[in-house]
Amino acid sequence: MSTRNVLAPLGVLLIALAPATIGCGTDKSGSQESQAQSAVKSQITGQLVIWYNAAVALRAAAPTPDADGWNDQADAAAVNAMKTQWAATRDAYERVEGAIAVLFPDYDVSTDERYDGFLSDTGPDNDLFDGMGVTGVHAIERILWAGRAPADVVAFEAALTGYVAASFPTNMTQATEFRDGLATRLVTDVQDVQTMFGPLTLDTAAAFRGVIGSLGEQIEKITLAADGEDESRYAQHTLADMRSNLAGGKNTYEAFRDWVRSEAGGTALDTDILAGFDRVSALYSQVSGDALPPVPAGFNKDAPTADQLATPYGKIFAGLSTESSADDPSSLVSKMSAAADLLGIPQLPQ
Repeated sequence: MSTRNVLAPLGVLLIALAPATIGCGTDKSGSQESQAQSAVKSQITGQLVIWYNAAVALRAAAPTPDADGWNDQADAAAVNAMKTQWAATRDAYERVEGAIAVLFPDYDVSTDERYDGFLSDTGPDNDLFDGMGVTGVHAIERILWAGRAPADVVAFEAALTGYVAASFPTNMTQATEFRDGLATRLVTDVQDVQTMFGPLTLDTAAAFRGVIGSLGEQIEKITLAADGEDESRYAQHTLADMRSNLAGGKNTYEAFRDWVRSEAGGTALDTDILAGFDRVSALYSQVSGDALPPVPAGFNKDAPTADQLATPYGKIFAGLSTESSADDPSSLVSKMSAAADLLGIPQLPQ
């Protein structure tokens, strides 16, 4: 999801063109800082490979263009194969989205902007398949799940200026455009990101503090669902996105664990942080499948009722509200902030 619409996700990783110098002092901490930087850089590099390979496989699975295009009935096997690879692109991207969103904002837009964001910024796009205008994974998602989006999603989008209903390719031209236009655009964009990311050095302060500040984006993802505006809304895959986001954030923290544990009081703090990640993971595990649970009727994020909070949706909302609270000393955010302070990692610029 483009950073123009939400805060950066769990695992956000601001990037600098030069090595970070956070002034932590000792040779030991400096070495551990370098080790953490190297570990996180390696994690992102690996996920970019997965992201690229999935995009290539998605394009390769597209049916050979013919006169009547393709759809999920006549070409079910191919469409299902594309859906599988689409999900793989989501998992890889959500684990490293912050790195792309901050360092490569134009690519964050071209690969992950939502349909409403494109229409708001660039206007109508009457050709869904050509890889121009509305692009990226959610443009592909609209096509692969055409006719199967929830009613609230269709109602939300139908009210947008410039709205064009989602559809499968209905002729050879559209099918060719999908493969050689929209799907190829995703492949080339991801390849560009890989190429540009290689020589860059991670900024330690942003890598660690970014994880702390980004838990709030999980709240935004779930609250947007109340109006059919959540991220992977056609495929009903937003909860899976959130799980991958969380995994990316925990992986980032794992790179810093040895450093945290080497400091006075760090072992206990590390235990608390891991418990916090486990609590959020448990919230998500209460719901099976990839979709967020149904939103209770009349849900108001500012004043939810006890009955609403007792629903599966309400439990996730309440849990995330607690874990993202800087005022609760037991929250995941508070514990992560304490670890950053322990390591002497400075605050990010406001």
